[in-house]
Amino acid sequence: MENIKMRQSRVLKKLRSGGVVSCLKVNFGPEATEIVGLNGFDCAWIDREHLADDWSTLQAHIWAAKSHDMDVVVRTTRGCYSNYIKPLELDASGIMIPHVMNLEDAKSIVKMTRFQPIGLRAVDGGNADSLYTMLDPTEYIKQANEERFVILQIEDPEPLEDLEEIAKLEGIDMIFFGPGDFSHAIGDLGNWKNKQLIEARKKIAEVCIRNNKFAGTVGGVGNYQELVDMGYRFISLGADVVGHVNYSRQIMEDISKKI
Repeated sequence: MENIKMRQSRVLKKLRSGGVVSCLKVNFGPEATEIVGLNGFDCAWIDREHLADDWSTLQAHIWAAKSHDMDVVVRTTRGCYSNYIKPLELDASGIMIPHVMNLEDAKSIVKMTRFQPIGLRAVDGGNADSLYTMLDPTEYIKQANEERFVILQIEDPEPLEDLEEIAKLEGIDMIFFGPGDFSHAIGDLGNWKNKQLIEARKKIAEVCIRNNKFAGTVGGVGNYQELVDMGYRFISLGADVVGHVNYSRQIMEDISKKI
């Protein structure tokens, strides 16, 4: 079939046009992902590093997102190449690999997640991302390299030494700063005012800008503009589980006042 294309990434389109991407982390089921899409977010973050969702559930999250033209980024488990490429084959728009520790680690990820001429990702072609064989194989690998994004997550002090070289790698679209694990790694869990953490956040944004990569992190309404001014263009603004906790707690607090 002529002119057939895989779904364009909403995230990449917005980033490439100079916009700031809004993302929400989803811990609950595909219904929660659909609600995120209904409310106009650009991207839902589905987590396979810490959550127990199986592949069928992930597939449902992706379907729910695509029904509202929203992207899904999947934070993967570490390990073999299948952990990285299966979310892409299910038609997630991007993957986020946690705890990238050095340049060699980053190079290995590129090799496993990008097709030729950038990497040596394993080819299937019969899945959702290739429109179930409807894409010409040559077009498939070309479009996958152009319309699917790979994020490296920096959550430890060790990779900061290699950060400049990591950011120069072809095939990496974004470097994402994880302040929670970073604060844990430096022995000051949850202290967002720690000088080392603040410097790392700033350095990641600066290195990304210098090397034409996008910078991502977690944030909120309170520090949104600060992060944008710093150079961050992909911001995860909250999580459904936080909203549910706050909603449930508020109901019980209100009820208790009436007893």
